[in-house]
Amino acid sequence: MLRVGLTGGLGSGKSTAAKLFAVHGAHILQSDAIGRELMELGQPIYIGMVDHFGPGVVLADGTLDRAALARIAFTEGRVEELNAIAHPLVIARQMELTEKIFQQEPHAVVMVESALIFETRYGADGSRWQSRFDRIILVTAPEKVKIARFVARCSTGRMISEEQRAELEAEARRRLAQQISDEQKSALSDYVLTNGGALTELEWQVDQLWPILETAA
Repeated sequence: MLRVGLTGGLGSGKSTAAKLFAVHGAHILQSDAIGRELMELGQPIYIGMVDHFGPGVVLADGTLDRAALARIAFTEGRVEELNAIAHPLVIARQMELTEKIFQQEPHAVVMVESALIFETRYGADGSRWQSRFDRIILVTAPEKVKIARFVARCSTGRMISEEQRAELEAEARRRLAQQISDEQKSALSDYVLTNGGALTELEWQVDQLWPILETAA
């Protein structure tokens, strides 16, 4: 078995890398997807957010107001308050799902895709990333590329004004500022994939790395 952390800053393309590894047979656990599941009505993160931030983060239909939470996190500078609620629950769920996979497939490669593997201080049992992963893969891209990808993702299917573009670019920079630099992450990672160019370049890197991971499992 091999527990792999797959990380990268906003717009780096780690989700694209995850899909490529999945084609080879890796089991992918997406932190964002797990978080969304646990934010549903009545789920643990939902309860924690409402208890901490109050009814102002709840929409009329009873679901969490994600826009309000994003505003609290990134505009009001309270991201650590959200992380302290969400991260332990998400990490605990990751570990639970990982164990289930290994019980069924002892030599599986399980990848946890998460932007904040190094940044989080809220392991399920107080542990840091070193105790949760056997290998770390970092996906990198130039900052200009990351910001352009963020803008493209947020504006998919609609035309935006120059003012809106500038606002999205500023939002991307705010979010990137919450994450440690690629240079720091590279020093902590076992493998680094560069994703600033064509998709075929990333595919080649994944193809080269997969046999190494498979052997380690």
